[in-house]
Amino acid sequence: MPLLMIDLDNTLVDRDAAFRAAASAFLAEHRLPEGDLDWLLKVDASGLTPRREVATALSERYGGIDTQDFLDRGAADRVTLSDPVREALVAAVDGGWSCVIVTNGRTVQQETKIRNVGLDRLVNGWVISEAAGHRKPEPQIFHAAAALAGAPLDGSWMIGDSAAADIRGALRVGARSVWVSGGRAWAEAGYRPTATAPDTPSAIRRAIST
Repeated sequence: MPLLMIDLDNTLVDRDAAFRAAASAFLAEHRLPEGDLDWLLKVDASGLTPRREVATALSERYGGIDTQDFLDRGAADRVTLSDPVREALVAAVDGGWSCVIVTNGRTVQQETKIRNVGLDRLVNGWVISEAAGHRKPEPQIFHAAAALAGAPLDGSWMIGDSAAADIRGALRVGARSVWVSGGRAWAEAGYRPTATAPDTPSAIRRAIST
């Protein structure tokens, strides 16, 4: 079976929208200024800021307020899987593709997202950086995905929204790639994806049509 590797956050699920909703709820629950939402989003940086740094920033700003549940489950409990993404994944599996999620992040948090939206029942498995001991774009995490699927990286595809993590990582292991642009222009001069798609369903359809 050919291998289709897919990023999780802001590719399969809208992690940024979920975090925004969680942040708004956190501020409302603790009667904190609504204007702090922009600050929280900046600190979070679409999940790229390490959790420890985010926790430290929140502790310094909000004193004795317990932020652990917000950081651990806030976004994870609010992510959703859109029908078009679900349908595209089903088409990939029905078409004989082995689908594996390849994501950076903490194991508990990422698995919560995967299970909450039912991705565990749609894909063949997942590789999470904390458990794998390697982060995208390191080659080892892609090799782990291939080993999990029992499929070669030769002829495989990687789909994701991050140029640095997903597209560069695919290039390092000889996989083809589809960059989910979300309307953005490609900004990297040193490398390019095999293909570009405006959204994830289009990206999946592009990969499995080969």
